[in-house]
Amino acid sequence: MDLILMMAQSAATTSSKGGTTSYIIMMVVLVGVMYFLMIRPQKKRQKEEQEMRASLEIGDEIVTIGGIVGRVVTIRENDLIIETGSDRNKMKIERWAINTNKTKMEQHQKEVDAAREAAKEKKAKKSKNKEVIDETKEK
Repeated sequence: MDLILMMAQSAATTSSKGGTTSYIIMMVVLVGVMYFLMIRPQKKRQKEEQEMRASLEIGDEIVTIGGIVGRVVTIRENDLIIETGSDRNKMKIERWAINTNKTKMEQHQKEVDAAREAAKEKKAKKSKNKEVIDETKEK
């Protein structure tokens, strides 16, 4: 913040065209950096949340922003009905109140774990092949 104030003060005291131009360029760069560090990631998160809410299916287990866990029973345009608890209470909630789709998260976690395991196996196989090649070179 002090840097911006010093630049503004130097731009105000400098009557040359170069000082004002460099100040404008610095402000444009600052706005660009703010966009890429703050605004763009937030929009990306919002888009992912909208996609998650749009891809809900009957039978998915969800968590609301209030912490209520339930299974989707009925899907409508702006709201849905979920079953909670062992006594199967039904609740109507708005789509925007959905925080997490636990079913999709579990599937995604299984895919990630499988990919990691495959990568470990590939790495182990590659290192084993390298050891065999090294042994044949030594002989």
